[in-house]
Amino acid sequence: MMTIKYDTNGLVPAIIQDATTKNVLMLGYMNKEAYKKTLDTKQVTFFSRSKQRLWTKGEESGHFLNLVDIKNDCDNDTLLIQVNPAGPTCHKGTDNCWGENNTSSYGFFSTLENVIKERVANKDTDKSYVASLFSKGINKVAQKVGEEAVETVIEAMDNNDELFLYESADLMFHYLMLLQAKGFTLKDIEKELMSRKK
Repeated sequence: MMTIKYDTNGLVPAIIQDATTKNVLMLGYMNKEAYKKTLDTKQVTFFSRSKQRLWTKGEESGHFLNLVDIKNDCDNDTLLIQVNPAGPTCHKGTDNCWGENNTSSYGFFSTLENVIKERVANKDTDKSYVASLFSKGINKVAQKVGEEAVETVIEAMDNNDELFLYESADLMFHYLMLLQAKGFTLKDIEKELMSRKK
């Protein structure tokens, strides 16, 4: 069992994080009994300061926090608990206690997906390359992905890393456009890849 420094009230803060999306869902507090029960049941249990008792998240709503992993910080006085949530985490019905959606983020790729979506919606074919390509139909978008894939393969067989990265970026950009043209996002690709995990 890991070393945990409980405060003078016998509590330690526990940050709850979705194991898949990495989003923070809530903050709770544990005492030794709550920590032990969490390990034993694999469902996150807190010490409720308002109720002054152990409280398993989801005991009333059914929205349990299924334990994946527990880590301690560098000072041994804060826990990071990774979970698979079974429904909304907040008692107000939202995904987390800040009212945000618990969706995956792929960094700049998510930003790029949103930019593509906005450009397609605006349909300004004179100012937007994205809107212009989409206006020509899915066949043209798919054809462009094919062209960029061939160029990427050609550069992969050469020794110019700069050109390879350039063409790879072009391929990824156009692939994101094709995904949207088909009504999909990176989240759908992630789901498919995860389903193949053995």
